[in-house]
Amino acid sequence: MLAELRERIRDAAARRIPLRLRGGGSKDFYGGALSGEILDTRGHAGVVSYEPTELVVTARCGTPLAELEATLAARGQMLAFEPPHFGAAATLGGCVAAGLSGPRRAAAGAVRDFVLGARLMDGGARELAFGGQVMKNVAGYDIPRLLAGSLGILGVILEVSLKVLPRPVAGRTLRLELAEDQALESLNRWAGLPLPISASAWRSGALAVRLSGAPSAVQAAAQRIGGEPLEASQAERYWLGVREHTDAFFAGAAPLWRLSLPSHAPRLELAGEQLIEWGGALRWLRTPADAAAVRAAAVRVGGHATLFRGGDKSQGAFAPLAPALLKLHRGLKAAFDPAGIFNPGRLYPEL
Repeated sequence: MLAELRERIRDAAARRIPLRLRGGGSKDFYGGALSGEILDTRGHAGVVSYEPTELVVTARCGTPLAELEATLAARGQMLAFEPPHFGAAATLGGCVAAGLSGPRRAAAGAVRDFVLGARLMDGGARELAFGGQVMKNVAGYDIPRLLAGSLGILGVILEVSLKVLPRPVAGRTLRLELAEDQALESLNRWAGLPLPISASAWRSGALAVRLSGAPSAVQAAAQRIGGEPLEASQAERYWLGVREHTDAFFAGAAPLWRLSLPSHAPRLELAGEQLIEWGGALRWLRTPADAAAVRAAAVRVGGHATLFRGGDKSQGAFAPLAPALLKLHRGLKAAFDPAGIFNPGRLYPEL
């Protein structure tokens, strides 16, 4: 498979033909417009090494995400950043390239925080190795984390080493009836306390809070927070719906915006419906408002907005970069992909 990838990349670079890097295609909707000949990475699959006692797994890009998670679950471990799949065909390469994290992100960290090492095939068809397979390896430039969220514009992520964590011993989800301002105040107050909150989600006057950890810690936190406990299977379905966007909130034709804001930011005066995660720092918004209005509202409170799904992405899905940042991005793109063949326009129109 590597020989085939190398040949396709060399040919595309020589002919200046764009390549569209694609695994399972479960995140084709994310980012800018798709273009170029498809370079299918699913053939380069499989777990390379897994050391449960070292809390590290290394797998190839085409490895199905569900398969990898099942391997970890069999040993009582997990990908703590709780990556969304958005489809049964999701792969590890797409997971890292998209850089998306699920409900546990505010408590555990993002995808990039768990990437220890990576192997990359760049625009010259060279195989490059960065980082390592141990958590104490900090030598060299932090290229592996740079790949998280790059949407494949720097090269083919051939292999990734990830830190994994034990699955929580106990868990409980509480439901509280709170207005948006009350929910935000409570979430920010709880964030300053030693509570084992692993996820939160507010919508339409109801706040769900997930507790994870030792049984005694979960019990004590539940008594302190209050609310109505959800039955275990109901809670599992609920958080799966939030992670995979199968919850009723995500249905419909209105554009879906992903707003990254300070957790204490007040309610945004924008038309539409919101679902608030990550203790107030992630706010999903379904709205017919135009892109300029949404982005301006996010900037006013110190955040930024991404057009996640639907809508007009002709001006880009992500918030425009400042000139200095765009220069850095262009320099990285030129260093790894001098012919500009990998996923042109997927991250930013200029790249």
